[in-house]
Amino acid sequence: MMLASDAILEFFFISQICIGLMGNSVLFKLKMCIFITQSHLKKPIDVIFIHLTLVNVLTIMFKLIPDVMSSFGVRHFLDDIGCKATLFTHRVTRGLSICTTALLSAYQAITISPVHSRWARLKSKLSTCIYPSFLVFWVVNMLLYIHIIKTVVANLNFTTVGSGYSTLYCQTNQLEHHYYSMAFLSVILIRDLVFVILMAWSSLYMVTLLYKHRRRAQHIHSPTLCPQPSPEIQATHIILSLVSCFVFFYFSDNFITLYLFYKHEKNWRLKRINGIISSCYPMICPFVLMKNNKIVSKCISSISKMRMTFS
Repeated sequence: MMLASDAILEFFFISQICIGLMGNSVLFKLKMCIFITQSHLKKPIDVIFIHLTLVNVLTIMFKLIPDVMSSFGVRHFLDDIGCKATLFTHRVTRGLSICTTALLSAYQAITISPVHSRWARLKSKLSTCIYPSFLVFWVVNMLLYIHIIKTVVANLNFTTVGSGYSTLYCQTNQLEHHYYSMAFLSVILIRDLVFVILMAWSSLYMVTLLYKHRRRAQHIHSPTLCPQPSPEIQATHIILSLVSCFVFFYFSDNFITLYLFYKHEKNWRLKRINGIISSCYPMICPFVLMKNNKIVSKCISSISKMRMTFS
């Protein structure tokens, strides 16, 4: 008989899949429509948005679908090949998520930098660096996680004891040497630190620029006037919100993952909760990015008017 807590977790899994796929699909369609029908409005940063939505969809699907199947009590859902493919794809797309978010924050920081700053000379080169950056991100992350293909096997008896990575369907091969595992974790930690530091630098830089801009605006405008923030300032607010959201869920996910990695007896309910936490960012991300989108705002206002009319 299904426990109430398991039913709640199952509800969260299904809700995250539906909401995440819907939000990322809407954002993807909006950006693709701009590229196809309104090419005069497209910006290089839209390419980063499109890449981030695709990465989010893959992360949600390859993380949550096995969790949903386990919630319904499906046994032996993944064999060795399925485990390797699922975990490899999930970890690669999760790595791409941190890389793309860092690229997005750095791109926005350079975009709003003043003309006289040392970063201004990079503005003209930004659009040519996007696609090579994507290629580097994919190659690096795929090479990093080849380790998973070598060490992950299917969990056939559903009782995993000992340190190491494990899910209900998959686990780390117990014959793996300990120093290989430590070296792998060290490389992943270095990669994550590099991109988190890049996010932190770009975020602090943008906050500093916004603070200076606000002080100048207070001197120019009277207190009674409330100047509308420029699209660049609005975009900067969105990117800062996105980075803050990413950092919060990223560190929460990593803390629980490391705790479970070194814990001798596995807590499957905590692992499922960790699955929900790790999928929060790709689920929330498109809604943060669509916050000030005019088309979405018109749709929301139209729905609100219809509600008021029917009421």
